[in-house]
Amino acid sequence: MGAPPGYRPSAWVHLLHQLPRADFQLRPVPSGFAPRDQEYQQALLLVAALAGLGLGLSLIFIAVYLIRFCCCRPPEPPGAKSPPPGGGCVIWSCIAALLVGCAGIGIGFYGNSETSDGVSQLSSALLHANHTLSNIDDLVLETVERLSEAVKTELTTLEEVLSERVELVAATRGARRQAEAVAQHLQGLAFWQGVSLSPVQVAEDVIFVEEYRWLAYVLLLLLVLLVCLFTLLGLAKQSKWLVVVMTAMSLLVLVLSWGSLGLEAATAVGLSDFCSNPDAYVLNLTQEETGLSSDVLNYYFLCNQEVSNPFQQRLTLSQRALASIHSQLQGLEREAVPQFPAAQKPLISLEETLNATEGRFHQLVALLHCRSLHKDYGSALRGLCEDALEGLLFLMLFSLLSAGALATTLCSLPRAWALFPPRNPSALCSGSLPSERPLQPGACLSSSLLSWLLEKAPLT
Repeated sequence: MGAPPGYRPSAWVHLLHQLPRADFQLRPVPSGFAPRDQEYQQALLLVAALAGLGLGLSLIFIAVYLIRFCCCRPPEPPGAKSPPPGGGCVIWSCIAALLVGCAGIGIGFYGNSETSDGVSQLSSALLHANHTLSNIDDLVLETVERLSEAVKTELTTLEEVLSERVELVAATRGARRQAEAVAQHLQGLAFWQGVSLSPVQVAEDVIFVEEYRWLAYVLLLLLVLLVCLFTLLGLAKQSKWLVVVMTAMSLLVLVLSWGSLGLEAATAVGLSDFCSNPDAYVLNLTQEETGLSSDVLNYYFLCNQEVSNPFQQRLTLSQRALASIHSQLQGLEREAVPQFPAAQKPLISLEETLNATEGRFHQLVALLHCRSLHKDYGSALRGLCEDALEGLLFLMLFSLLSAGALATTLCSLPRAWALFPPRNPSALCSGSLPSERPLQPGACLSSSLLSWLLEKAPLT
C-alpha cells in the first residue's frame, strides 16, 4: 500500500497498535481494524472496562480509608484543644492534589483543542474532495451538453448548407461522429455521478458529532475547575458546608473522569489500529458504499506509478477525436467557405465550441489526476491520526490526573474538615472566626439573656 504524501504512522500509533487485545472470554483478538467484528468490539469494550475497574478500585480504597479514619481513630483526651499531629500535612496534601488537578485541566484544554483541530482537518479534506468531484461532474456535464448542442444545431446547419457537395457533407458527418464519440467518452469520466455516498454528508456528520464532543469536554473541564477552586476556597475559609458540598461534587466528577478515560482509551486504541494500515479499510469501505471499481479506487487512494490511470484510454481517445474534429473543420473552412459563404457562421461557432471544449478538457485532465484527491486523503489521515490521536492522549492524561487528584481530595477532605475549629456562640457573636458570618445582634442578645437566666435560676 502506498502511504499518502506526508503521512507516516507515529510512534504512538505503533505503541498502541502493539497492545494485546482480548474479547470477553479473554481470547486473543487480532489488532487489525475491524469495527464490525463482534470480537473486536468486545476487545474495545474491554479496554474501556479497565477504566471501570480503576473507578471501582478507587471507590473501594476511598471507602476503606474513610471507614478506618472514622472508626479507628484513638479517642481524644478530655480537654485536649490542640489539633492532632499531621493536620497541616493533610491540608497541604489536599491543596497539592487540587493544584495537580488544575494543571491537568490545562492539559485537558490543550488536548480538546488538538482533537478538534484534527477533526476539523478531516472535515475540510472531505469538503475539498467533494468540491473536486463536483467540478469533474460539472465539467463533464457542461462539455457533453455543448457538444450535443453543436451536433444538433451547427453541424446540422452545415450539412444543409453543403448538401450540394457530397465530399463536404461526408466530412461534416465525420466531424459529427467524432463529436458524438467525444461526448460518449467524456460521460464515462464522471465516475462519482450517481454515487450515494456524499463526502459533504460525511463531513457534516463529523462536524455535528465533534461540536457536541467538544462542548461536553469543555463542560467537564469547567466542572473540574469549579470543584477545585471551590474546594480550595472552602479550605481557605474553613467553611464546613462548602467542604461537604465539594466532597459530594468531587465524587461525581471522579466518576465522570474515569468514564471519560475509558472512552478515550477505547477510541485511541481503535484509532491506532485504523491508522497503522488505513488504506485497506478505506478501500474496502468505499468500494462497498459506492460500488466503484477497484481500479478507480486504487488509483486515487494509492496514487503511485504501479497503478495506472483507469481513465487514460478515454482521455486519449477524446483528445484524438478533438484533434480530428479540429482538422476537419479547418479543411471545411478552406474548401467550403469560398463556395458557400453561408457556411462561415456555423463553422465559426463550431470553432468556438471546439476551443471551449478543449479548454474544459484540459481542466478535466488535471482534475482527474490522482494528485488532488490523494492529497485530500493524506490531509484527512494526518488530521485524524496525528492531531486527533495526540489530543486524545492529552485528554487521557487529563482524566488520569483529575481522577488521582479527586481521589486524594476525597481522602483528605474529611480529615481537613475535622481540623476546622468548632463553632462557639461568643466567637460567632464577635465574628472572630473568618470562616463564619456573625449572628445578628438580636440573636446574640437572646443567647446572652438565656445564659444569664440559667445562671440565676434557683436549683430545685
